[in-house]
Amino acid sequence: MPQWSPSSWLAKTPNYPHQAAYADQAAVDSAVRSLRALPPLVTSWEIERLKRLLADASRGRAFILQGGDCAERLADCRPDAVTGKLKILLQMSLVLVHAMGRPVIRVGRIAGQYAKPRTSPTETHQIEGIPRTLPSYYGDLVNREAFDDNSRRPDPAHLVTGYLHAAVTLNFIRSLVDRGFADVHHPENWELGFLQKAGLPPELRQKYARLTAELTEGLRLAEAMGHSSPQGPSDRTEFFTSHEGLNLLYESAQTRRVPRREGFYCLTTHLPWLGDRTRDPDGAHVEFFRGVRNPVGIKLGPSTTPDQLLRLCEVLNPEREPGKLVLIARLGAAIVSDRLPALVRATLKEGWTVEPDAPHPAPALWSCDPMHGNTLLRNGARRPVRKTRAFTDILSELVDSCDIHAACGSHLAGLHVELTHEDVTECLGGASGITEADLDTNYATACDPRLNYEQALELAFRLGERLAPPATPPSAPAPPRCRSS
Repeated sequence: MPQWSPSSWLAKTPNYPHQAAYADQAAVDSAVRSLRALPPLVTSWEIERLKRLLADASRGRAFILQGGDCAERLADCRPDAVTGKLKILLQMSLVLVHAMGRPVIRVGRIAGQYAKPRTSPTETHQIEGIPRTLPSYYGDLVNREAFDDNSRRPDPAHLVTGYLHAAVTLNFIRSLVDRGFADVHHPENWELGFLQKAGLPPELRQKYARLTAELTEGLRLAEAMGHSSPQGPSDRTEFFTSHEGLNLLYESAQTRRVPRREGFYCLTTHLPWLGDRTRDPDGAHVEFFRGVRNPVGIKLGPSTTPDQLLRLCEVLNPEREPGKLVLIARLGAAIVSDRLPALVRATLKEGWTVEPDAPHPAPALWSCDPMHGNTLLRNGARRPVRKTRAFTDILSELVDSCDIHAACGSHLAGLHVELTHEDVTECLGGASGITEADLDTNYATACDPRLNYEQALELAFRLGERLAPPATPPSAPAPPRCRSS
């Protein structure tokens, strides 16, 4: 491979898709210099810790729960919003820990998920009956959502503003975790009372009520015994951050060497990922992320072939470091059974992934994003077309993925999902019972539809039920021992 540096991606800028064009290069250079001078957002030892945990997950000893907003808004950098996002991930992880009997690695799409890819650089709306074309919204790291000239103009100063909001968010998260937000001595943080509002069928309501009672009793027992586990509820619960590594000006400006470690670390987040539209092995994004020491996620859409996947693995992890790659399939419920098996078998055959309980960790592990391959367009009452997703499709892709991995001798090691703690009406069905007529009630996303609080918890219950270890049958009495003559 050609020699790598934090700026070697610049040689591939003709193959640098889904980026906004800045008009003032001097302003871009000034913003990048400012970012380079600022302290890192995360540390190399946190990144190395996450890689060790991912290595455990690669052979079935842990599970990754990665979730959060589709696109973070700077305006949502508020204590209630940050606390709510952390709480839903903690609650979901508790359900999964209880059901699977495995540690859960909690990774939020937070503190940096400010950039979004756009298929078209412009969009057109009717303003007082007259069509108006402006730059597309690329996320708050680049421009603003309001449809006017000033908001849609890409501004490099937003790169520094995004960094500052990410820093404040991370500081608050660390303070919450360090001061006992996830401690069993604060049961209000773990309350699972969504059953009171959820529109569940009676049999599911009874099943979830039993599980909730078991969880509550487990928490009480843990509190009574003073029990503390690094991955269960404790006063030192670990929490990591992630975002799509889309804007390489932002990512490369915070990439540097650190004392007493080899190589470069991208210090904007613990776990950056490549989108399905930016995973070209010859593109600028892969060029940048092949040189950082972070674990890297790769979104794999319907067009991914086994050969393309294997080449990406070789380019991004040439040393086959354990826990380095998270392969995030986002295929869609309709085709997952056709496309996923060949990808899974290819990684198993070439040693990139391993079967459950393998003696050694693997260089890569599989996760499922059941959201992005299941986007639908539906009519809303106040807006002609709404993006939405059906809970049945999301659940179907997730369950089918579990079955496919099991049939191939593999295992699903993670879930990647877009969600919010709020009572939004963006996805259809689930415990909330949302219909197309409800979409406009509280459709609040900046980009793609998210699961609301009730839907997210129901998904955790369903996944936990599917991945729970089989019940151990009662052991037969030992046969009588023969007396020696």
